[in-house]
Amino acid sequence: MTSHPTPLLTTAEQLAGACDNWRKAPWLALDTEFLREDTYYPKLCLIQVGDGSDNICIDAVALPGEALRPLLETLDAAGTTKVFHAASQDLEIFVQLQGRAPQPLFDTQVAAALLGYGDQLGYAALVEKLLGVKLDKSLTRTDWSRRPLNAAELAYAADDVRYLGEIYPRLREELVSRGRLHWMEEDCLRLADPARYRNPPEQTWRRLKGLARLAPPAQRAAAALAAWRERVAQERNRPRKWILDDDAVYRLAERRPSGREQLEGLQLLPPKTLERHAAALLEVIAGAAGESTPLALEETLLDDVQKARLKQLLERLRALGETLGVPPSLLAPRGDVEALLRRGGEADVPLLRGWRREAAGEELLKML
Repeated sequence: MTSHPTPLLTTAEQLAGACDNWRKAPWLALDTEFLREDTYYPKLCLIQVGDGSDNICIDAVALPGEALRPLLETLDAAGTTKVFHAASQDLEIFVQLQGRAPQPLFDTQVAAALLGYGDQLGYAALVEKLLGVKLDKSLTRTDWSRRPLNAAELAYAADDVRYLGEIYPRLREELVSRGRLHWMEEDCLRLADPARYRNPPEQTWRRLKGLARLAPPAQRAAAALAAWRERVAQERNRPRKWILDDDAVYRLAERRPSGREQLEGLQLLPPKTLERHAAALLEVIAGAAGESTPLALEETLLDDVQKARLKQLLERLRALGETLGVPPSLLAPRGDVEALLRRGGEADVPLLRGWRREAAGEELLKML
């Protein structure tokens, strides 16, 4: 941690001046601090930007929404690589702010995995592994919405971009030397897809685990309830579990009460939820009635021959991972391999696209 104070930009003039300096930078290191304990959408508190010379914090509480426009326009520069570590949550915020993610993107966590340093490696662990620097993580639980932030907190936040400037060129050079830069670019392009960070209510049933175990009418009711929950959570900006938790979704879908008395008799919902949402829930359940086409078809259990073949495929995937020096799960999770076994070349899985197909997918297809 450096001894001089970390700059905190709190005015439009300060931000505009910084953006003038960043516009032609070959790369910028970025991170965010946010809260999400009682909201659906993340509440952005701080944006950290490093350019190799300075590490600056932008006060997103003092400069909310449109006030950040100069920064967002700067991050649109095609000639500037935006460097993050474990970018997903940060990108969700940028998609929320402007409808798209900053590109081109370089995620040092993705790069580390592709180079065999470790799957899902944390920033502090990567800094220590590559630079021998042990970061202080004592302020992890800081309330970043509180003002004023003290010097130690700002320095701590700035450290999240300070070392990216040293890590990024090293990882990029190694990716180039090992012929894997296009792997990185492909994965980061997929990571930057805005669709990853949007939650259309009508599609949220896809996140319900075990939906295929329900009868078709219950599946339809669960899907309708999940869509209703998502809309209410978005409109009220509250966590979806505060509106209705998954267990209640499943049990309401199975029982499908038709009146207030039946709904109360299930004893599933807190009094406040009943008071506020009973009529809406009953209307949603009634609206889903009559639909008998299943949304999620339950996969038949694998027979002994298929189980043996799945084991062979997983063993080969493990061997390919060892040869490449990457975790097998980075090539494909078990579920994708099973989908390959069931549907062959028609399986819609990353294993059959891009560099993963070249590195492993084609070979596994030949084993079917």
